[in-house]
Parts: sequence; C-alpha cells; structure tokens
Amino acid sequence: MVERLKKEYNVEVDWRPFYLRFDTPPEGMDLPDYVKRARANGSEERLRMLAEMHGMPFKSTERIYNTRLAHEATEYAREQGKANEFHHIVFRKVYAEGLDPAKWDVLRSAAKEAGLNAEDMQQVVESGKYTAEVAGQVNWAQGIGVTGVPTYVINDKYAIVGAQPYEAFKNALAQIMNSKS
Repeated sequence: MVERLKKEYNVEVDWRPFYLRFDTPPEGMDLPDYVKRARANGSEERLRMLAEMHGMPFKSTERIYNTRLAHEATEYAREQGKANEFHHIVFRKVYAEGLDPAKWDVLRSAAKEAGLNAEDMQQVVESGKYTAEVAGQVNWAQGIGVTGVPTYVINDKYAIVGAQPYEAFKNALAQIMNSKS
C-alpha cells in the first residue's frame, strides 16, 4: 500500500521509531493477559485480512519484543541508503516469520538480504552510535502525541493512526491537497 501511494502521489515515506512499551526488557516479555484476551476475541483479524488481501502471510507475535536494536540498525541502513529495504525485511521476519527483532541473527540476516555489511552494522550499532538519534526520534513522536503504531504523519501535522485501508490514505491526501488550493 505504501509503495502504491509513493507511485500515485509522488510522496516520500520515512520510517521512524516508536516504542509501544518503553519498559520492555532487552529479552522481551510475555504478552499481558489483556492482549491475549483481545486476540482471543479477534483483535488481529483485520490485520490478518489486510495481509491476506495483499498476498502476505501474517503470524501473530508470541511476545512483546524489544525493538531498540532493530531501530538502531535501521539508522545504519538509512546511512547506507537502504532504510526502506531493511525495514521491510525486518517487518517480514517479525510478522510473517515470527522472528524476534532483538536477536542479532535476525538483524544480521536482514542486513545481508538488504545488501548491507552485517558485521559492520552490528559493530557500529553496538558502539552506541545511533542510540541518542533513536531516542530523540521516539521523544519527537511522543511529543506530537503518537500513542500507537503504525501512525503515519503527513507534512508533520496530519496523522493517520492504525493499519488503515488504502482509501483512508487516498482520502486524507486528497483533503490535504484540496486545503492547499
């Protein structure tokens, strides 16, 4: 859907980090009971249907993962001009393959698949080079009121929250373009 928007509207998409659970330890944590109950009541059906509609597999995550390393690795990929590719690969590894994005083997595999130097990425990320940058981006998102993912921020002032159908984005872009006329 994002790729379709980029083609039809000539927009740029820039993935930025946000932590749903700031208290997630490095090893992740079990899903809280309220999440398990919501899933049992079909809370993920819409996501599953959207994935199916686009020919993508969907695997429900078994834990809450700590995504700090994945976000910092994405900053490495951004410097190499491969942020979107890397992001998509990590996303697939988590939501289609059920892998943990806090594990270096998962991130290294994604780096190789994106054409990045996995050894260098791990070394640079472990040096802490991107820690402050990612923290700043997360603080910015909090500051503008982001509370969930995905949240799409358009022109730094309009937000679309959640996994929405293509028409929601198309309508929002049309309204924004009409308001500029």
